[in-house]
Amino acid sequence: MDLTTATWTDVRDLETDLAIVPVGSTEQHGPHAPLGTDVLTAEAIADAGIERVDREVVRAPAIPVGIAEEHRQFPGTMWVSEDTFRDYVGEAVASLAHHGFDRVVLVNGHGGNVDALREVGGRLTRAGDAYVVPFTWFAAVGEHSDDMGHGGPLETGLLRHLEPALIREDRIEAARAGGADGWGEWTSYVNMAYDAAEFTENGVVGDPDDGDAKRGEELFEGAADALARLLEAVAERDVSRPERR
Repeated sequence: MDLTTATWTDVRDLETDLAIVPVGSTEQHGPHAPLGTDVLTAEAIADAGIERVDREVVRAPAIPVGIAEEHRQFPGTMWVSEDTFRDYVGEAVASLAHHGFDRVVLVNGHGGNVDALREVGGRLTRAGDAYVVPFTWFAAVGEHSDDMGHGGPLETGLLRHLEPALIREDRIEAARAGGADGWGEWTSYVNMAYDAAEFTENGVVGDPDDGDAKRGEELFEGAADALARLLEAVAERDVSRPERR
């Protein structure tokens, strides 16, 4: 059930404790892909995962702004601090738990959110407020995960499958020309760069043309199937905390 279109009485009558919260970011994705890429992909995969399970799942509205200050040199990018993000996500989940939806999967579309979401999940779970686990779609697509860049083949391919009109195909060559091969500037296993603009002229990392619609469909199906398996596991899990050893 989508909370955006449901009434409170609809929600009152539900018999489930399982919820999904899509989490993304509003940030540059090169000259060819939309600022809302991370939100659009997280929402689409969340919805597809729900469709694949034979149980009621509450679908919360997406959280559209995340930890993205590393893209601040590119106009249109929005961000909040890590503390604000953790607090906001945590309190949003706590409000779901207040109504009995205390098994929550955070479906994430942005790499900058990963560490904070893991911290939020651990904190709420250990406190007994809810059982919360983060799921990042591009970490769940097998060997494709190795090609994850930024506005690169995975995100471009997925959007070519989901929302092809949003990809500015006439800018793909420019995206390739001004992009970087990898994320960061590495010396002695240390990334010396803090902002994306230090190593990519136009915000792109990876070759977007390596992600066609066919690959996007494969990514979508793989991520949605993985999410469905996770939802089933979360629904069936014993979430009581272990005793002190």
